[in-house]
Amino acid sequence: MKPVHPIQRFVRHLSSHPWQVRRYFSAAALQRIEQAIADSEHQHAGEIRVVIESGLPVAAVLQGVSPRQRAIQLFGQLNIWDTEHNNGVLVYLMLADRDVEIVADRGIHRHVREQGWQHICQQMEGMFRSGHFEQGITHGITAIGQHLAAHFPPEATPRNELCNRVLVL
Repeated sequence: MKPVHPIQRFVRHLSSHPWQVRRYFSAAALQRIEQAIADSEHQHAGEIRVVIESGLPVAAVLQGVSPRQRAIQLFGQLNIWDTEHNNGVLVYLMLADRDVEIVADRGIHRHVREQGWQHICQQMEGMFRSGHFEQGITHGITAIGQHLAAHFPPEATPRNELCNRVLVL
């Protein structure tokens, strides 16, 4: 990602509002993403959560909070770290910064490592640059699901530890 001047970043975040997410993701698209999460989670014992944020609060921008820092913060706030097998994964899209981050709990992270997550992020960002936002998210869900299925096969009695609803901030 190309560096952005702090003033440009501030203006971009200041002018961002949650309703702008609808420019890229219709209600139907969000439902299809939620269904993709549910379908993926039938193939493994992991948990996937998607958060799309239009822009950071002003205080966070002034403090220089990066998309990665915000993703880690949300990972904790949403208790994604608290799954039975430590295999929760957060897909975080920051529209104002045009950035996607994946934060994974230690159970799955030790198998995929940062390079694997970055590869998925790069693929998603390429789709976003082409205007394919829904497909970018669903591609990420599928790729993450493949890693989870390889290391956490489905359980006899499936459980859904995290909400599949896309959180729009």
